[in-house]
Amino acid sequence: MNRRVVVTGLGMVTPLGTGVEENWEAACSGMSGIGPITRFDTSDFTCRIAGEVKNFRSEDFLDKRQVRRMDVFIHYALAAARMAMEDSRLKIDASNGSRVGCVTGTGLGGLNMIEHFHNVVMTSGPRRISPFFIPGIIANMVPGQIAIEYGAKGPNISIETACAASCHAVGEAFRFIREGIADAMITGGVEAVLTPLALGGFCSMRALSTRNDEPEKASRPFDLDRDGFIMGEGSGILVIEELENALERGADIYAEVIGYGLSGDAYHVSAPDPEGDGAANCIKMALDFAGLRPADLDYINAHGTSTPLNDLSENKAIKRVFGEHAYKLAISSTKSMTGHLLGGAGGVEAIFAALTIKHGIIPPTINYENPDPECDLDYVPNVARKAEVRTAMSCSFGFGGTNACLILRAYEPS
Repeated sequence: MNRRVVVTGLGMVTPLGTGVEENWEAACSGMSGIGPITRFDTSDFTCRIAGEVKNFRSEDFLDKRQVRRMDVFIHYALAAARMAMEDSRLKIDASNGSRVGCVTGTGLGGLNMIEHFHNVVMTSGPRRISPFFIPGIIANMVPGQIAIEYGAKGPNISIETACAASCHAVGEAFRFIREGIADAMITGGVEAVLTPLALGGFCSMRALSTRNDEPEKASRPFDLDRDGFIMGEGSGILVIEELENALERGADIYAEVIGYGLSGDAYHVSAPDPEGDGAANCIKMALDFAGLRPADLDYINAHGTSTPLNDLSENKAIKRVFGEHAYKLAISSTKSMTGHLLGGAGGVEAIFAALTIKHGIIPPTINYENPDPECDLDYVPNVARKAEVRTAMSCSFGFGGTNACLILRAYEPS
């Protein structure tokens, strides 16, 4: 049973704004969401900038008890899920609840709350730990809380595969529907770990940009002067459905999900395979799954982290799979504007891919000022481009060499 699967609802919370429309307008205008970190003193850190979510009020989406009892990463996910559900107009009740599930991805879970209560236990003792601490931090509380909120009693899974987590989540949700296990899924991902511990850890790895005096220009994927990624936070949640189910209830369709690939580098805990072998295998699997030839693809929303190693490896993978067609592909990295949302990146970038198909506009790679001769493809530099995009791929590659790719296309009745 290979059923068709379509995207019917979208929700976003990112450094570019809250809501799909605000994010899309910002991305198409080439706006940067990167700035100085405001939540703690960064004077001892080599990187002092990030993509913080701004002007977000948890109380606009959750009641006050929920706000106190959950880490902020769950706040972001519930907010994005509410937007996606309202956008899709999907109603869940006793008649369909067991056929609607939730799969989400995240990398580190509730690190803000972990750091807070570690300080509490060290200064005030264990009796001061909240009874809501554990359920407030664990990653599977994202799909758990979304399911509780909407009565989704179908498959419920949390995926933790580093920066590929929410791309894997959408892919697995897609397979559940395609194979008849569910009729609709709430899926995507979230991350919110702009904390001293996480920032310090990435600084120690020398993974982050140190362009602290020019935060808006610090994330510069594929540019010769890139010097590391920028941490970001937020959530991207999609509602995806079996096609006939969506048509029957008159849902608006953004795009159709047609391909999914996943692979491992089996190379290094943090560095990508320098020849892009694992990424190439993942891309090829997604194309094969979708029944596409390389020449059929129009656009790639790249992983494009702005690190010297990743961007070069990804570039090699694309050229290996697509050959001469690689030079005809439009490729952009929206991380140039949002920063790297880690486990939440794939959900946000799948949404950008769907919107690209829907609106015929390709978001740019900003800060592309000094071309790298080893990264010699079309990265849609600096300015959004109007173009008919019928097929789009979103790529996410994570620490441990875990890779995921999704392919979407414009919906056409059969």
